[in-house]
Amino acid sequence: MSNRVQKFCKESLVIKTSRVFPQDTNNHNTLFGGKLMTYIDDTASISASRHCRVGIVTASTDSVDFLKPIKNDHSVCLESYVASVGRSSMEIFVKVISENLKTGERYLAATSFLTFVAIDDTGKTVEVPEVIPETSEEKMIYAGAENRARARMERLKGSRILAESLSTDIPWQRA
Repeated sequence: MSNRVQKFCKESLVIKTSRVFPQDTNNHNTLFGGKLMTYIDDTASISASRHCRVGIVTASTDSVDFLKPIKNDHSVCLESYVASVGRSSMEIFVKVISENLKTGERYLAATSFLTFVAIDDTGKTVEVPEVIPETSEEKMIYAGAENRARARMERLKGSRILAESLSTDIPWQRA
């Protein structure tokens, strides 16, 4: 066992609930995906900060899976927490639940995983506390962390290879 500080997942829990208004929706009368992604990044960043209490940066949005549409006049509730950690990185899980405010029906609308890195005031990475899952859901999410980390690293390798062959020229100025 390491001598690192340990924290429970629940210590980084963030819950954000908002009503979906017409200005938040697209032509299908459902919440804009980009609006939901903003909510996801916001709650995840707070979870990361609560866990390490130092500066953080978003390293990646690993996935956002839109499972069911979130309709106008429903509520959208996001629950986020640190699901696993590396030395200086934190994987944040975000669960998105929508509620029909007239009937009370609740359903899972989306899930997301993001990675944040802890940094000091000079921008150097710093070690983060270990995380301890307690609930069956936290343990299930934690159990898949190693596979997600491997997939994340493979995706990053591919992105770096792709980036080497991409141009930064303005399109109309390319030869």
